[in-house]
Amino acid sequence: MTSTPDTVDIEVLLQPRAAVAEGPVWDERTRRLIWVDIMNNAVHSFEPSSGQDSSVDVGQPVGAAVLRANGGLALAVRDGFALLDADFTNFRMVAQVEVDLPNNRMNDGKCDPLGRFWAGTMQFSPTSAAGALYRLDPDLRVTRVVGDIMLSNGLDWSPDQRTMYYIDSMSQGIDTFDFDPDSGEISNRQRLISIPKDVGLPDGMTVDADGYLWVALHGSGTVRRFAPDGQVDRIIRLPVSHVTCPAFGGPDYSELYITSMTYGLEERIRNEPLAGSLFRCRPGVRGKAPFRFAG
Repeated sequence: MTSTPDTVDIEVLLQPRAAVAEGPVWDERTRRLIWVDIMNNAVHSFEPSSGQDSSVDVGQPVGAAVLRANGGLALAVRDGFALLDADFTNFRMVAQVEVDLPNNRMNDGKCDPLGRFWAGTMQFSPTSAAGALYRLDPDLRVTRVVGDIMLSNGLDWSPDQRTMYYIDSMSQGIDTFDFDPDSGEISNRQRLISIPKDVGLPDGMTVDADGYLWVALHGSGTVRRFAPDGQVDRIIRLPVSHVTCPAFGGPDYSELYITSMTYGLEERIRNEPLAGSLFRCRPGVRGKAPFRFAG
């Protein structure tokens, strides 16, 4: 365990030297944390009580995993959307995305309050705005919702479900959309927070029960908590520079799990033995249960 200047103890739960650990999501039914290692094609299931971690190779990069209402997972993988049974078997594609763009892959994603799965795309090495944000409805119909995205990343919803927060990392900011929870339509995109490059690249994000945004700032070794008006409320510092995504979990959602990465950073992280680890802290606030895919 190590302490930060912000007086929050950071626990090192797992040291897999993950290539790109991402997308942690707490499964309250099994009391396990689901997370992915994108470039190792792996979906993981971690049990904090025992320290046991298991994984499955799904055969292609996997950007996000979400819980399904009826058990198992829905995945955003390189080729589109897929399903995986609760025992991590029977991987099957259910909707292809951007098959005409072989240099693209799917990245971060989450489910909205009515169980629709949102996930975006990016180039493997982002150099242009060739990505987009997609929505997978429970009937497995795919809708391209936002285009001209360079690196589609974190997203979440306000507690009243009327605002969707969204990150296109290369734009160095966090945007808001007006969100209609009934139809799943979004409108009125606006910039909420602009983040200077020397503060880090905005990556994964989660919204807590009070409506504050927790954002991993890639390259800075920090997770920042922003108020709904965009003001910085708190900074948590980790012992690695390239943090990727925060998510609340635990029995009362008072534990903040944070992933990190090593991929492509060998020279930069030579002196970071904990790079690619899974971390946990208890910041004194609570998150909320993740929404599940209704398909």
